[in-house]
Amino acid sequence: MPDIQIQEATKKFAAYIQQSDTYKEYYYQREKIKRQPELYEKVNEFRQRNFDLQNETASEDLFDRMEAFESEYAKFRENPLVEDFLRAELSFCRMMQDINTLLTSEIDFE
Repeated sequence: MPDIQIQEATKKFAAYIQQSDTYKEYYYQREKIKRQPELYEKVNEFRQRNFDLQNETASEDLFDRMEAFESEYAKFRENPLVEDFLRAELSFCRMMQDINTLLTSEIDFE
């Protein structure tokens, strides 16, 4: 368990993240799409399949499978609720990756 100072600083830092425009947009879009449970379920299915494909080890047909996946979900992604949520989520994920990269470099962790 981290010491109390690290815990307090982490909670404060999390609050700063939640106050960011990037997080606020992600949260807004997430809550908006959650109001349509069936659509939100399909978004989660899309996200899971996308994650699984991106994390597979290289295979001969991976490119073809990615193309088929994108084709299968092209019409689905035309829905503004879906696209706005996925765009906001991607932006938030990139922000979190940047934070992790910066934190890692600041503490000299390899």
